[in-house]
Amino acid sequence: MSPGSAPKPRDRDEAELLTALQAGDEEAFEQLVRGLTPRLLSVARRLLPREADAQDAVQDAFLQAFKSIDRFKGGSKLSTWMHRIVVNAALMKLRTRRRKPEVAIDDLLPKFANDDAAHHVEPINDWGESALAEVNRNESRELVRAAIQRLPEDYRTVLVLRDIEQLNTAETAERLDVTQSVVKTRLHRARQALRTLLDPHFREPAA
Repeated sequence: MSPGSAPKPRDRDEAELLTALQAGDEEAFEQLVRGLTPRLLSVARRLLPREADAQDAVQDAFLQAFKSIDRFKGGSKLSTWMHRIVVNAALMKLRTRRRKPEVAIDDLLPKFANDDAAHHVEPINDWGESALAEVNRNESRELVRAAIQRLPEDYRTVLVLRDIEQLNTAETAERLDVTQSVVKTRLHRARQALRTLLDPHFREPAA
């Protein structure tokens, strides 16, 4: 360390950080932002396709947190609390920005012969274990993310909140201001549509 330079402040643990935040400590806010920004930005990006929107949502989340930190009672981890705030900020941005043209969800669902759910117009191809394992690879994860972004917004949001952010049905319904039945229906249809989009990439090769 060069003469006269100040030592880098150590990161506080959760309890110390909360106390310092509620006391208005600027270094504590810097630690919170530094520690959580990458994780919160990943969450926002899953809900908001445009990078600028995702960054704005994270900034909005931190501003909201700074304003309401005095009311935080410590009933959950700070990271969990911030996760809820950034999800809400992203959903608010989705509601206020102009909606873009989307593919109709019905165009992405399986087609049945004569409305008979037991007979598909096109056969459902077996992806096989090798294709399912491939989903865990980086390239495949990017493929899945891109396919999710092609889903209509109402269905994409439910899929992200339930299957990626791991909210339960009741929490998702509350965040989206819809019934739990709506969440279940949209999630089922979103999963079907996502499989349709991914099928050309993961179907088992013909013998």
